Amino acid sequence: MSSHTLNYAIALTGCIGSGKSTVVSLLTLYGYDCVCADKIAHSVLVAQKSSVVEVFGEAILNTQGEIERKKLGKIVFANAQKREMLESILHSHIRDEIIRQAMELEKKQAWYFLDIPLFFEVGGKDVYPTKRSVVIYTPLEESLRRIMQRDQLSMAEAQARLNAQMPIMQKCALADDVIDNSQDIKSLQRQVESYIQSLPKFH
Repeated sequence: MSSHTLNYAIALTGCIGSGKSTVVSLLTLYGYDCVCADKIAHSVLVAQKSSVVEVFGEAILNTQGEIERKKLGKIVFANAQKREMLESILHSHIRDEIIRQAMELEKKQAWYFLDIPLFFEVGGKDVYPTKRSVVIYTPLEESLRRIMQRDQLSMAEAQARLNAQMPIMQKCALADDVIDNSQDIKSLQRQVESYIQSLPKFH
């Protein structure tokens, strides 16, 4: 539970392969600040290397002695218990940094976005007390296709990554708003623009 109230924050989430990064790029073009949980997680993983290696062993290291995220991913997406162990090491550090960056953005008194893929899985607004939430929706089949193509994964590996997250329709039901990314980029851009225009104005 966070003691900070984020009055100008909008949690942006969705399933892997839903197109969150594309939406973040569009929002950035429109002048919105975005805090990216994945980027923070990468930094935290490096900082917590010794704790992670202690649990998962040196087999996850590359020839330079750094954690190879693909190796680690194969382990945690195939085993829910291992995934929970990794999250127990990293999540509090990730949350603290997201909240720290968010508190800085609160000073601007304007909408900004927290791009958090596991927003609802970790507790939603109880953990990240944002004013609003928006889910990027993509049909399951399309998400699978994108993951396989982008990350060079087999169908089974892509399915395992999706299965590790809350189903997209459940996320849509929990969110304040939904942006449909089931069509092309022009359609997505129109939806993002419409969504931005629907946000309450502060000034």
